[in-house]
Amino acid sequence: MLDVRRMRVLREVAVRGSFSAAAEALSFTQSAISQQIAALERETGTTLVQRNARGVRLTEAGEALVRHTEAILARLREAEAELEAIAGLRGGRLRLASFESAAATLMPLAIAAFRSRHPGVELSMIMGEPEETLPLLKSGELDLVLGFDSRVRQEVDGIQREQLVSDPMFLVMANDHPLANKRNVKIADFADDPWIAGNTDCECNRLINRACAVAGFEPRIAFQTDDYTAIQGFVAAGVGVSLIAELGLTSIRDDIVVRQLGRETPVREIYAATCAGAHRSPATQAMLDCLLEVAARYETRRPQLQLVG
Repeated sequence: MLDVRRMRVLREVAVRGSFSAAAEALSFTQSAISQQIAALERETGTTLVQRNARGVRLTEAGEALVRHTEAILARLREAEAELEAIAGLRGGRLRLASFESAAATLMPLAIAAFRSRHPGVELSMIMGEPEETLPLLKSGELDLVLGFDSRVRQEVDGIQREQLVSDPMFLVMANDHPLANKRNVKIADFADDPWIAGNTDCECNRLINRACAVAGFEPRIAFQTDDYTAIQGFVAAGVGVSLIAELGLTSIRDDIVVRQLGRETPVREIYAATCAGAHRSPATQAMLDCLLEVAARYETRRPQLQLVG
């Protein structure tokens, strides 16, 4: 039977690219790493690692074993999480992720509510767009992720989604834009303008492109960034116009104009994601409950934007 600890050593060698880097990451000596790999090669009866002048390279067998190691380690993390959950909410950990605008609005309120009820659970959170954090959820490195999409499909590709709030988007332009004083604007009015959008593979970028396509044109992207604060800065400088979601407009610069789009308004749906079919710990369920409570309060007491102009 293969030794999981040695398989983990092989994975670190593959990730780090050398025995010395793997040794540092695992707090081993380099000779100990060599011994572990040699023992694993004896167990498998084949060569797993080849040394060369630039470091090490996995053989085809080594690459195959690393792929299986990833799955095995993910299942072991699930087992550890389930065992922690047996003790209920008096301990354990909860690993969260959120995109920036939800991390500044919904998540802090949910974390505050959770901590007041379950102070013994260790919480951690990383920031990232859904395309970055959902793979970490699937691999077992995260327990709950906040994401967004144009619509919420309850279960897709092994991920369970719970809709939280609808987040409408607004047109933003510089104060000196020719249409700054026009009250009822349409997306088509800005077909000739340069646009500020998110990175090519992000959902915000797709929302902007879909909204412009419905209006009959393809936006000319002048600059790409996922940071709403940066987008406001570029818009204020006259680099282009953009669409910014309501959660990203809790603070509005005084040198930009924000306009509603009426029936043309694109809406992103904010959801909480967990792994479908996997054990859901009491801590994960408790955080989901907190998020649903915060979302319900937000929907009934939605802040009114002070539209400039």
